[in-house]
Amino acid sequence: MKLQRSGLVFFSSTMASSKLTASLLFTLFIFFPTLPPSSETAADPDKEPYVGVNIGTDVSGLLRPEALVSFLQVQKINHVRLYDADPNILKALSGTKIRVIVGVPNNQLLAIGSSNATAASWIGRNVVAYYPQTLIIGVAVGDEVLTTLPSSAPLLMPAIESLYNALVAANLHSQIKVSTPHAASVILDTFPPSQAFFNQSLTSIMLPLLQFLSKTASPLMMNLYPYYVFMQNKGVVPLDNSLFKPLTPSKEMVDPNTLLHYTNVLDAMIDAAYVSMKNLNVTDVVLLVTESGWPSKGDSKEPHASKDNADTYNSNLIKHILDRSGTPLHPEVTSSVYLYELFNEDLRPPPISEANWGLFYANTTPVYLLHVSGSGGFLANDTTNQTYCVAMDGVDSKTLQTALDWACGPGQANCSEIQPGEDCYQPNSVKSHASYAFDSYYQKEGKALGTCDFKGVAMITTTDPSHGSCIFPGSKRVSNKTRQVVSSNESNGCAYISKIALSRSCRGGDSMLHIISSNILSISLAVAVSLLT
Repeated sequence: MKLQRSGLVFFSSTMASSKLTASLLFTLFIFFPTLPPSSETAADPDKEPYVGVNIGTDVSGLLRPEALVSFLQVQKINHVRLYDADPNILKALSGTKIRVIVGVPNNQLLAIGSSNATAASWIGRNVVAYYPQTLIIGVAVGDEVLTTLPSSAPLLMPAIESLYNALVAANLHSQIKVSTPHAASVILDTFPPSQAFFNQSLTSIMLPLLQFLSKTASPLMMNLYPYYVFMQNKGVVPLDNSLFKPLTPSKEMVDPNTLLHYTNVLDAMIDAAYVSMKNLNVTDVVLLVTESGWPSKGDSKEPHASKDNADTYNSNLIKHILDRSGTPLHPEVTSSVYLYELFNEDLRPPPISEANWGLFYANTTPVYLLHVSGSGGFLANDTTNQTYCVAMDGVDSKTLQTALDWACGPGQANCSEIQPGEDCYQPNSVKSHASYAFDSYYQKEGKALGTCDFKGVAMITTTDPSHGSCIFPGSKRVSNKTRQVVSSNESNGCAYISKIALSRSCRGGDSMLHIISSNILSISLAVAVSLLT
């Protein structure tokens, strides 16, 4: 969510005991009604479980909309959620296959919930004006209104119904669903899931909302964060359970009423939502997880906000959803999930973790490299995919030349192929030669973090930059000619050093090394959007 991540789920200590005998509730839940059959999902690829991303905009230097959309396409991200209905982004999405949920900001609820005309105008301006060229699939009305802005709660259902009626008038109500995202705290007593229920003080809103969602075949939107479950229940909720790590049977969480075994916290949270809906006699509404993620950095109070844990959580979450295994209570239905979030929002206020939920920095550099191989190609920033290092666009030739000289000198990249007459000499430009040299160094160093930086002028790409007979070092393609073994001096690139390079570069002088690579360990693995469109 954008305002704050409230709504922590508190697991009771009963989750740690698998020795409790089943209670009388076992009989009730073993016959728990199932959701709509999965055959419908299988018949329509658009309805299969998917992983999308949230796009927050509290970001310094956010990509212009056209570049943002190109980046999404490069990363194979086909579902996004916006927290507003930015006209420039919606226009840039036109003609793509990217599906988008637009948001009604909380500060607009008063006007929309108080006036049908205002709601109709909002739909006309933010939905009808772009659909179907832009594939809008949903409208998220507010964000965690019941817990973060309770004074606006009475306006929530009027706003939802007015917006839906406007979609009906435009004959778009079947294609575009209307719902509202909730914090996890609207559900109480969440473990075991069989005992969960919605906060009874919210029943006057939740019941008509669920009835509306049932009538319109719309999803219940929930923002679910196992990270906060773990943080608020240390000693009860193990870290491995929160991160989707493989568990031995003794470490699985057991619902004593259903005897269902839970191997991860998110599945338990999802099932708690289904049980809560069942307690209000609603059994045909599917859950959509509109936010979930893990921060990659935090202060001393959040030691588990780390890149390793964020990588583990999000990588395992992606694979878990795309495996379509459902939950213990509803194995026939797998909830789609929107990762929080695409970019680190560096403009967000403290704590430190608030600014570090992104998969990428604003310049498209991955914060960490996910491990999602075999998950249908979703997200290109995967260490198991083939990656290359190339020069960034827009860098002046002098700066590139300096970095190139270091790569072919102290960096000991093999620059023989960019010498006159060789396969990669053409095009004879600093940028082209630098790209080859950067990739040579990057591959030589085993694609380690920080080896595609060159003081901020290089970036990672998943598109093979090889061209014609010029085969880049990281390419799986094979050159038509047998490479000639060159002398050690040439192989480390000294034969290429340009006239502006200091001669001591080829003798291992430290000064140029410090000048060019003083920041070589900084994590800057950017994706060249303009090269990959």
